[in-house]
Amino acid sequence: MSTKISPEDLITLQSAKDQMNNIGWAMQGLNKIGNVIESKLLLLPKKQQHWLEQLSHKVLITVVKSNLLSMKKSKVTTTPWNKTYKTLVTSSGIVGGALGATAFAADLTLTTKLMMRSIMDIARNEGEDLSTLDTQLACLQVFALGGKSKHDNTLDTGYYAARVATSSAVKGGAKALEGFIVGSTNPLLQLISTIASRFSLQVSEKFVAQAIPVAGAVGGGAINLAFIQHFQTMAKAHFSIRRLERVYGEALVQKAYESLV
Repeated sequence: MSTKISPEDLITLQSAKDQMNNIGWAMQGLNKIGNVIESKLLLLPKKQQHWLEQLSHKVLITVVKSNLLSMKKSKVTTTPWNKTYKTLVTSSGIVGGALGATAFAADLTLTTKLMMRSIMDIARNEGEDLSTLDTQLACLQVFALGGKSKHDNTLDTGYYAARVATSSAVKGGAKALEGFIVGSTNPLLQLISTIASRFSLQVSEKFVAQAIPVAGAVGGGAINLAFIQHFQTMAKAHFSIRRLERVYGEALVQKAYESLV
């Protein structure tokens, strides 16, 4: 194992860090209505906030059941189908936007399932083995990354801090996931709850944004497009870093990552 990261790989690492940090309001295409979103988020009733947290948790469980073990593991690595998934997710948002807030849960469920498949596609392209539970759980972990929000100051959302926050649950969840997929009642509460607490930040912002009468169905499509673009960016950065860790070791890559501006 090399003890020095090559200049080319340092460029890759710098790019990944820039992608992780350059988020703020995650859906950057909606910056023009960011102040409206912020004010409305602060006014969300506690009951509605709790519903959004529960919905995030439920959606992630659905994703684990339906997606994690469903993609073809033996498929030859190809360029990720980012555009295809963007089109599907945008279409879901158009339908959800046309139907209004009542369709939010259904739209979020479909959007998240499609985003997970896109994340797994990106992981495979970065050399990950989708047949391993470590990779499958790392895909789920993407929903906890890059979630820095000005509406929540209690979470350390730095990349490695977020990984540490979920790593113990990931390591302890492998056998539980196997049972869960085949019908066990164990819902991997520790892992999914940890990730859902972070994912719900973006879900809350998505909910408020879709409640603003921007342009009906067109607005719903734009919000979903921004949503998947965000998580595709997080996945690309995350699995680029994991690829470098397989070459140089996690400790060396983390040290280099943290030394970068």
